[in-house]
Amino acid sequence: MIYLDYQATTPLAPEAFDAMVPLLRDQFANPHSAHRPGRAAAAQVEVAREEIGKLLPSGGRTLFTSGATEALNIAIQGAPAGAIVTIATEHAAVLDTADAMRRAGRDVTVLPVGPDGIVDPDAAREAIVPGVALVVAMLVNNEIGVIQPVEMLAAMAHEAGALFLCDAVQGYGRVPIPQGCDMVAISAHKIHGPKGVGALWLRDGVKPAPLIHGGGQEGGLRSGTLSPALCAGFGVASRLMRERADMDRVHVEKLAAAARSLFDDWTLNGSMAQRYAGNLNLRREGIDGARLLSHCRNVAFSLGSACASGSGRPSHVLRALGLTDGQARGSVRIGFGRYTTPAELERAATVLNEAAAAQAAP
Repeated sequence: MIYLDYQATTPLAPEAFDAMVPLLRDQFANPHSAHRPGRAAAAQVEVAREEIGKLLPSGGRTLFTSGATEALNIAIQGAPAGAIVTIATEHAAVLDTADAMRRAGRDVTVLPVGPDGIVDPDAAREAIVPGVALVVAMLVNNEIGVIQPVEMLAAMAHEAGALFLCDAVQGYGRVPIPQGCDMVAISAHKIHGPKGVGALWLRDGVKPAPLIHGGGQEGGLRSGTLSPALCAGFGVASRLMRERADMDRVHVEKLAAAARSLFDDWTLNGSMAQRYAGNLNLRREGIDGARLLSHCRNVAFSLGSACASGSGRPSHVLRALGLTDGQARGSVRIGFGRYTTPAELERAATVLNEAAAAQAAP
């Protein structure tokens, strides 16, 4: 099996696995207990928290959550009263939460994007005005890899007196996170860490209302017993993202350059320039992506967000770019990274191209 679905999840780094095993098998104490084993487990959590924070803006604190969806919900639902502004291509964790806030009486504005997937700055400027409490934007889009002008949007938010929340799940460790963010959501399993743990970074002085009440862990904002093993795996994965940043970037850029020639009969969805190189969302006339996925059983790729798979609906991200339902259904997402080899990418391209040509043939 050739794995090309790095936006859905990444392979667990061996170093992260090795860091987790002792905490699962031997050092099993509750990190919130006051006895010596509990304090030792808590120390492991704090080492991980420090490592994760090295790739985040300065002047804030990092709270562990069960994942980015929970982090985004805390940030959005717990934000001060007022209007919310976000973007049409955001993840469902943002759009659905914002819609829930709308049904509860909050004003919500969803900004359009251009054919390149980039938010319209004039529309943003018109919408982000005094009275807006929160602006939410994704740094790197999970479906098309487009990088939004987060720094510009954060500046607009602050000028209007609003907080700025960045969904940095796909960008953390790969694209610098601007200092202007007030809240940042991240997830371990997108950076070769374990599933089931994420984090919400909060600028000093920012304190959303908690969603979960109980023991008052994580500064009173996220009650519940932490898993030292998951936190440790997250911390090691973050350290590797920092230490291997140049190596990983060069590797991914080489793969992306090869992919441009391997998939030369396909059209790239989204901006060619403002994008993360490890995410290629491609379309081809005359094909159905779901049929292609079924046919190419030895290649793991996707049709869009893993969270929306099986819905049968065309991608809301691709529709926001102005694509027709047919074009959206004829699109696939190829994601690669640290552990992808050039030979694997070449073999996968051969399989996909042959299957697409056979499907498109009259």
